[in-house]
Amino acid sequence: MLRVFFALLLLLAAPAYGEEEVVAGLSQNRVSITANFDGTGILIFGAVKRDAPPPATGPLEVVIAVAGPSSPVMVRKKERTVGIWVNRDSVRIDSAPSFYAVASTVPLEQAISQTEDLRYRISIANTIRNVGEQGKAKEADKFSDALIRIRKNDGLYSQKSNDVTLTQDTLFQTQIALPANLVEGDYLARIFLTRDKKVVDEYETTITVRKVGMERWIYNLAHERPLIYGLLSLAIAIFAGWMASAIFRLLRLN
Repeated sequence: MLRVFFALLLLLAAPAYGEEEVVAGLSQNRVSITANFDGTGILIFGAVKRDAPPPATGPLEVVIAVAGPSSPVMVRKKERTVGIWVNRDSVRIDSAPSFYAVASTVPLEQAISQTEDLRYRISIANTIRNVGEQGKAKEADKFSDALIRIRKNDGLYSQKSNDVTLTQDTLFQTQIALPANLVEGDYLARIFLTRDKKVVDEYETTITVRKVGMERWIYNLAHERPLIYGLLSLAIAIFAGWMASAIFRLLRLN
């Protein structure tokens, strides 16, 4: 009886470990694309909310990912034939984000397990859905790698380690760079807390990217009234050619 009593006292005296939750914010949740838009940066910051001391397990890590709208992509392989580059093989990738950036407090493989990565689709490779044709899985993977390489070179894909600052296991922040060649749409920002390479909490919010002003009018005209857009483009091209010719004749006369 005494042993049970003392065991209960030890349990009551031991600190209670509560769950950890993300409380986060963005420096801006709306990006406007104008004529002179050359990219921008979004500060993602937040804190870890606890009702009790942190768990006595592995270190806390933070992973932050921002993804643009996804769509199918046709990737073609070019080969040089008789001195001319021509398209040869091609693979249609089922879905790939137009923009993707992931940052973490440590290298991603140290912050999250492969199983959790597959479950939450955090790394760049796992955000791309490429079922591929039967018997061509290896070939499809090569085209996916090529797409990742191309978009990394264009500044659309990035994966950075040690880019999230975590202070006293409570406060975190990072800067996500958005390039000038953004696609319009809703961008999903996700924040993950991990311990022992397992996700303990996830937070999601949306960043709205929209064209404004003249760019918005031209975009709507091209997609909603393609015939009028084509005729207008042709008229502008003819007028520009006529103006250039008139200026050239005037310069020759002088």
